[in-house]
Amino acid sequence: MKYAFAAAAVALMIAPGALATEIVVGYSQDFQEALEDDYGVREGTYLIENVKEDLMREFEKAGVSVDHVTVTIERAVPNKPTFKQLGDEPGLDFGRSISIGGMKLSATAFDASGAEMGSLTYDWFETDIRNAGLTTWGDAKRASDRFARKFAEKLAREGAAEAES
Repeated sequence: MKYAFAAAAVALMIAPGALATEIVVGYSQDFQEALEDDYGVREGTYLIENVKEDLMREFEKAGVSVDHVTVTIERAVPNKPTFKQLGDEPGLDFGRSISIGGMKLSATAFDASGAEMGSLTYDWFETDIRNAGLTTWGDAKRASDRFARKFAEKLAREGAAEAES
């Protein structure tokens, strides 16, 4: 009896990890080159973490159960100069330099058996400088947030439609 209780306790401790969604984010070849040549590689880490957080939040909100997701950042444009750009071009003024930015992403979600649950390619780039983000990646963050919401909603709809049939 006490071994059954111990086994159940271990199963409960392991279960949350089993339910976690693995999100793998990478870059297109073109964006990888842009990071290396123009923006700085460390900027990619910020974007990856932002995309992961947005997806996890929106999947949870939509009640979507996904085993793993692969995401590719196809393109991203900052609103303000990155650290590397400021170093490469000393005439840039971080406080006064501003431009329109955004991001293009594509993703595919898979269930535990490896079957594809759905995919989405989404891009959003600000079109009006008056609405441009105030931080380095403000518009890219907005694009990531919108992408995550749309992807979670799409997967929830497709899952509900599949359950009905």
